[in-house]
Amino acid sequence: MNIGAANQSAGLKSPEVADKIVLYFVEHGVQILTAIVIMGVGLLIARWVGRVMHRWLRARAFDEPVSVLVVRITKLLLIVFVGIMALGQMGVQITPLIAGIGVAGVGASLAMQGVLGNLVAGLTIIFTKPFKIGEYIELLGVYGQVTEIELFSTTLLHTDNSHVVVPNRKIVGEILHNYGTVRQLDLSVGIAYGTDLTAALSTVASLLRQNGRVLKEPAPVIGVAALGESFITLSIKPWVNVDDFVLAQAEIYQAVVERFRDEHIEIPGPRQTVRLINQPS
Repeated sequence: MNIGAANQSAGLKSPEVADKIVLYFVEHGVQILTAIVIMGVGLLIARWVGRVMHRWLRARAFDEPVSVLVVRITKLLLIVFVGIMALGQMGVQITPLIAGIGVAGVGASLAMQGVLGNLVAGLTIIFTKPFKIGEYIELLGVYGQVTEIELFSTTLLHTDNSHVVVPNRKIVGEILHNYGTVRQLDLSVGIAYGTDLTAALSTVASLLRQNGRVLKEPAPVIGVAALGESFITLSIKPWVNVDDFVLAQAEIYQAVVERFRDEHIEIPGPRQTVRLINQPS
């Protein structure tokens, strides 16, 4: 008897639920249709705003990954806003929904302070542009060429092809050394005191002009750096692109050694004078 009564009760409830659903659609059909139209128009507007913002960011010379990221965030915010409007049109109480989202947002922000800190710092980097993709930077004891700028982190590439991922909150507010897209080599070579300085400096300048990795502008800096005990130190400081930094250094050193040998310019090694005192005759 109890099983039969339960089945009969379930059979009664199912038509009641179906009737309520049908009645809701009948009573709110226009509102539902309006909400669907609002959502469709909102999606079209979000797509149009995304295209306009992408063109604007390109015109302001923002990097492509950064532009795409900003456009996606803007479109997502517009879609959420339109979605809330559509729910309100369908009869859903928006005020409790917004309040619930606000309470959830406060709780999430307390639980993810580090993540939100990286997010805010990432937006700061994107809009203030202290560095761009392809530039060489140094900060907090790490250095490398910028390969990615994301909302939460920035990735640097070392000359050994290893990557360093730096949280964005560690970048904002710190001392940043931005080399840009070119770097200056700091090379040195020793020559004997009896060498013709003018000829040696001219030889080095000729080698730099022949190297395709050395930039013409800014002009290389060449001169006497120090006077040692047994040799004169020449300073060689040409400018090269960031990608050519390591290769240019090796090529210039090799060219200097070979040309100095050909022109009989001595590169002396360290010397010491030893005096023996009170030796028997």
